Amino acid sequence: GPCSSKQSKDMSQVLINMKAQEESWNKADIKGFMFCYWKSDSLKFIGSKGITYGWQKTYDNYIKSYPNKEAMGELKFTILETKQLSKIYIYVIGKWELKKDKPVGGHFTLLWQKINKQWVIVADHTS
Repeated sequence: GPCSSKQSKDMSQVLINMKAQEESWNKADIKGFMFCYWKSDSLKFIGSKGITYGWQKTYDNYIKSYPNKEAMGELKFTILETKQLSKIYIYVIGKWELKKDKPVGGHFTLLWQKINKQWVIVADHTS
């Protein structure tokens, strides 16, 4: 309805960012994929091995885990739930899939924050 359209400008920006992430990944461009992550030592990436702090460390881990196009496969996000928590926080829950020889996938929770007029991921819990 008309009441919900105000909030959705931020939300649509976040979803546009996620689309761009998929496209970067599928061009084997990890730098591009990481563009939406907060470029800070305070970025948190929570995975099966625990918490990684910082943009650079997260980037290095991606490069190590996905050295080439074959390893990266084709990424598909499925958004399950989105919620705008405040003017500067958006919460996204979804599913990720990598289509390749041995397909893999799981779920993620992303906390997006508006910093310097940009929506960036400040915390990513992926399993």
